[in-house]
Amino acid sequence: MTSTHGAGGLPRIALTPGEPAGIGADLCVTVAQTAHAAELVAICDPELLTRRAALLGLPLHLAALDPSAAPSPQAPGTLQVAGDARLAAAVVPGRLDAANAAYVVDTLRTACDGCLDGRFDAMVTAPVHKGVINDAGIPFTGHTELLAERCGAEPVMMLTAPGLRVALATTHLPLRAVPEALSAAHLERVLHVLEHDLHHRFGLARPRILVCGLNPHAGEGGHLGREELEIITPVLERMRAAGSALRGPVPADTAFVPETLAGTDAVLAMYHDQGLPVLKHLGFGEAVNVTLGLPIIRTSVDHGTALDLAGSGRADPGSLEAALRMAIEMAAARPAPEARPRREPRAPTG
Repeated sequence: MTSTHGAGGLPRIALTPGEPAGIGADLCVTVAQTAHAAELVAICDPELLTRRAALLGLPLHLAALDPSAAPSPQAPGTLQVAGDARLAAAVVPGRLDAANAAYVVDTLRTACDGCLDGRFDAMVTAPVHKGVINDAGIPFTGHTELLAERCGAEPVMMLTAPGLRVALATTHLPLRAVPEALSAAHLERVLHVLEHDLHHRFGLARPRILVCGLNPHAGEGGHLGREELEIITPVLERMRAAGSALRGPVPADTAFVPETLAGTDAVLAMYHDQGLPVLKHLGFGEAVNVTLGLPIIRTSVDHGTALDLAGSGRADPGSLEAALRMAIEMAAARPAPEARPRREPRAPTG
């Protein structure tokens, strides 16, 4: 099956509300109040959205998705819904319940499989709560890792904010595990994925990438760690010789100053908390998480479940709106039609 957009219609975007006790449902109901140049399809138990809309005092009309019909623009106050997953336990905003963990994972699988099969042109995800999913006995480290298994791919996590893109060489790992994960082969693959998708999905002819070192002062000539000398620098030299526009490794504490960032299209940080605090300080509430290296388009918010705000009407939908806009733009720009056969996951997620 080819993509709905490739067939000549508007993009059809799968929207997952994530943790049902968090603000994901609030955000979905809120963004549904505004028209979008796409068909938005919530992958969730419709009862969750109906109850949350009533709690927020917002109008919401839900309609079951007809996959055989051409996508139509989403009208204010409406959402399509799809998927068979149903909540196992009643939801109390702000109160986690491990009984609903399998439901959350099922919604992600449904959205991903729909993108792989061409029923959806992209998926946009609201935040999940990793802890409660693991408490339910389901091995889960994040959306990125689940999508990697489902797609049979090795993705790269990148966050974007106005004026800055930051990709990660490693994602959700304990800090002590990062050096072992940074092999030359892994780093080179990450850089190739980043280059490819910046070119093909963001229209950059020759992406200019600034690469951080792993250690303080980028290793201080080997006195503060040898990863820069033995792994990072040799990879960059090989790729520069092949034509890549790479700078580094640079000390992370000066990588984000304006003079260093000048002429840079993206920064590659070595681990999660090396690059993302800077990006979130710059654009929290406007940043978008984009998963590169997948055969599908996936964007997400830059924040967590905010349990204390669930059902209050005070949750800011800015990041979800930005994630939707980016997904719509990326889907509209994708060459069509593009066959995307489903690939079986390499291992069960849980």
